[in-house]
Amino acid sequence: MPRTDARRIRFGFPWVYDNEMVVDRRTKSLEAGSLAVLQDAERTPLGLVAVSPGSKIFCRMLDRNPEAEIDQTWFAARLSVAQAMRARLYDTPFYRLVHAEADGLPGVIIDRFGDVAVIQPNAAWAEARLDLLVAALQEVTGVSHVFKNAAGRARTLEGLSDISQVLVGAIDAPVPVPMNGATYLADLTGGQKTGLYFDQRDNHAFAQRLASGARVLDVFSHVGGFSLAALAGGAVHALALDGSEPALDLARQGADASGVADRFETRKGDAFDAMTALAEEGQSFDLVVCDPPAFAPSKKALDAGLRAYERVARLGAALVEPGGYLALCSCSHAATLDKFRMASIRGIGRAGRQCQLIHSGTAAPDHPLHPQLAESGYLKALFFRIL
Repeated sequence: MPRTDARRIRFGFPWVYDNEMVVDRRTKSLEAGSLAVLQDAERTPLGLVAVSPGSKIFCRMLDRNPEAEIDQTWFAARLSVAQAMRARLYDTPFYRLVHAEADGLPGVIIDRFGDVAVIQPNAAWAEARLDLLVAALQEVTGVSHVFKNAAGRARTLEGLSDISQVLVGAIDAPVPVPMNGATYLADLTGGQKTGLYFDQRDNHAFAQRLASGARVLDVFSHVGGFSLAALAGGAVHALALDGSEPALDLARQGADASGVADRFETRKGDAFDAMTALAEEGQSFDLVVCDPPAFAPSKKALDAGLRAYERVARLGAALVEPGGYLALCSCSHAATLDKFRMASIRGIGRAGRQCQLIHSGTAAPDHPLHPQLAESGYLKALFFRIL
């Protein structure tokens, strides 16, 4: 039973924290991933929840019907609703199919790459019912290959293993992904996250609009997300900078597949050191994009993370030609849009530059926001014109 006002749960908040619960010894001893009926102080049922007694998130709401049966049919119904929206948005089956709580599957991420799906079951309840989820996924989508990605901090917090594995079929090569007129190569079994960042799709497209005839620097490029989109949009040259040689190799393969290899260059190195070196070399660009990893993954890391974002902005702004453009991204949910924007503007100012903020971007619509979870609005992209 929640200690606090149950109206928040009734109005759609999907979690109950451990300090909000009144529990007995039997409840505390439940196995992580067990199902239970959540009741308010008057013992009125609020819904069917998944329980994780060892987690800060003690309960995750699965169904407002306390008598719901979490079987293959239940999973298939949720997946069908999720796929129907994506099918309206995209002509080809390359997208985030399930975005956790926002799609009614708490802690579950599923990215689709044509005939392949990558699942991140980041909550114990989903891990315990993975066979049902996979069967429903194949039933709804018809995919022939399914990979379980078990990496990530969220699984550790749920007490789950970090062993990834192919669950159905076989995945023995990077998968080509068409997006914004470019072709990307996604390493689904050994790359970062699920292999590709679909969430940046719309921000890639906006950068592409600024790239015609431009010289482009793509910092923290991963597999060439912004640089390949820019080249597809008519950039005259793009330099992709990343610390991972395997990621840069996939970027080069993507450039070949996109027919833009003659205008594409890569450089391996620490982003801060490399941007400093580029400035010392006297290089400048018409469009600079910086899409770093989460510098502020938690509130505890916020101050240090904002300082890092400010430094990125300062180094990036120094490399932009007057009248050119600087795109700065953050995937830290702890850094709000206001805080990230102010850190970015401070950094640009400390580079001795003035700016106009011309566009603010978020995650693509296949990453819907849960209206009551600030965490789901993690991605921010700011596009500045540097004067």
